[in-house]
Amino acid sequence: MQANVVIIGSGIAALQLAKKLSSDLHVIIITKAEVTTSNSYLAQGGIAVALSEHDDPSKHYEDTLEAGRFHNNHEAVSLMTKEAPELINELLHEGCPFDRDASGHVKLGLEGAHSEKRIIHGGGDATGKTVVDFLHKQIDHITVIENMTVYELLVNEDKCIGVKAKDCNGRSIQVFADHTVIATGGLGQLYSFTSNAETVTGDGLALAYRAGAELADMEFVQFHPTLLYAGGKGAGLVSEAVRGEGARLVTEDGTYIMEGVHPYKDLAPRHVVSQTIYNWLKKGHTVYLDISSIDDFEAHFPTVASICKENGIDVNNGKIPVVPGCHFLMGGIVTDLNGQTTIPQLYAIGEAACTGIHGANRLASNSLLEGLFFGKRLAAFINGSKVKEKKLVRKRTNEKITPSRSMLPDITKLKNSMMERTGIVRSKENLKKQLDFLEGFAIDQWLEADLDYLSVEELNKVFMLISSWLVTKAAITRTESRGGHLRLDYPNEDKAWEQTQIIQHIKGGRVEQAEIALTT
Repeated sequence: MQANVVIIGSGIAALQLAKKLSSDLHVIIITKAEVTTSNSYLAQGGIAVALSEHDDPSKHYEDTLEAGRFHNNHEAVSLMTKEAPELINELLHEGCPFDRDASGHVKLGLEGAHSEKRIIHGGGDATGKTVVDFLHKQIDHITVIENMTVYELLVNEDKCIGVKAKDCNGRSIQVFADHTVIATGGLGQLYSFTSNAETVTGDGLALAYRAGAELADMEFVQFHPTLLYAGGKGAGLVSEAVRGEGARLVTEDGTYIMEGVHPYKDLAPRHVVSQTIYNWLKKGHTVYLDISSIDDFEAHFPTVASICKENGIDVNNGKIPVVPGCHFLMGGIVTDLNGQTTIPQLYAIGEAACTGIHGANRLASNSLLEGLFFGKRLAAFINGSKVKEKKLVRKRTNEKITPSRSMLPDITKLKNSMMERTGIVRSKENLKKQLDFLEGFAIDQWLEADLDYLSVEELNKVFMLISSWLVTKAAITRTESRGGHLRLDYPNEDKAWEQTQIIQHIKGGRVEQAEIALTT
């Protein structure tokens, strides 16, 4: 197949890009399941934007840097927070049904680490669904291929020229394109507890790494403090907006666990809340969200109430059992401000990209905004300019390596080991154990392997293995605690690590890792 643009993924960044691209371009979206199977669609919290008379983009900017522990790209944060009102007003003008108050004004809520009420919602706690459904209706001119897993980027001479993909029956296709965009989301399914869609297994990250693109900040993984805990697992997200409306974290014996921990208490930054809950769980306690102060909870939070009901939790009892789980990757594929990667004609947007927006820890409700922002910027770049030639990062060899299928991990063991050793709290000892465990599956071979002979299930294992290895390698290298990266053996932020990124890539067939100063 031929296209001007091929987009891998169907979340908010992908749909915004598709919507904004010129109608003269032939655009193909390839998505792993259905269009609506994405983290964007599951997003409950909202979109952060400085709209009130008390707020200003400069405050939004400062809150983003504070949450990111000043590891952010300042220019990228400034551009996004300044453009946020325009992005939202554009959607409002087009008819996107964001929630409004009795007087017709857009409702603004409060979430963790925000200094002002600036969170807009759609459908109460169904903001992602609201925006994705709205954007999806506007791309009926786009070719969408569902239930197809992209498993290789086609790199020829000095640029990316398209992708290989296959379905669950083993049928393969190749799509050649002038512009290839990775918008596959993060890697939540590497962990046993996660809020992420089942399809989010680190595919885009592994694809880009195998092709030779640079990745950065892979150690910075955000754990959402409050997943519904039912049946021994995380059963769905309990939005931060619930705490924004007054819910408090409490143990079975009535101890409010955030008292004295942080000035924002239950609305402290996510890594602070997650780590606090984790500490109490490790002591043998059960942690709940006390929602008794919220009137008519089911009307305010219909999605959360529905998840609770599906899992046998009665919200009328006033308490919801919660556990932290993997929620968002701050790192990813290195891009510039237009979404260009280090491989010509290959781009990345959304959670798969490391734009520098989120720093070491994402500010609540900045993810959907980032998708809208970079989707629009990349569309403008593709619409208005030719691809500039860059130096080739790595040429694929013609040698065919076909590792044995037996050299693939059991997924349950992989997820449990990542949660225990490369999860919320880390140490050199555990990270070394995890690195040894992962490298026992012939990582070096899977980085070079011809993957044509594998099933979709086996491809998922390869991507999860590579992505887990990248996170663990970066985590053992950063000898400090910052944002979403907590080391028990290095419990404090280290000035020497401030504004320093860990870059991982393959160059000339060799795996390389380097620490470089972040350009702000």
